Amino acid sequence: REIKFRAWDGEAMVEVAELHLNTKEVLVDDEAWLSMRHSPLMQYTGLHDNNGREIYEGDIVKNEYGKVMEVNYDPRSAAFGVGDYYFGTIGSGKILEVIGNIFENQELMEAAKHE
Repeated sequence: REIKFRAWDGEAMVEVAELHLNTKEVLVDDEAWLSMRHSPLMQYTGLHDNNGREIYEGDIVKNEYGKVMEVNYDPRSAAFGVGDYYFGTIGSGKILEVIGNIFENQELMEAAKHE
């Protein structure tokens, strides 16, 4: 799968052009450097939602039953997942729609907790 990242710069999501692990910085939009200490990185899962939008770690998605969940990476299983299932099982009839992300749309996850 394609390996790519985006970062939250405090105001918006930005595409990461380069990662510099030795200095813990990322080049975004081919012009600005951000510190990884202050700009959280989110990895692309390799999947698209039902509208063709790329799904990233930290996205908030809605499944085919209307349940709202956050996309997470589970290091124990080395897989991305949402709710109770991993992305390996999503291809078998699961439908997701990206409706936001944890930085720009925190209210979506708060509302989901109260459902």
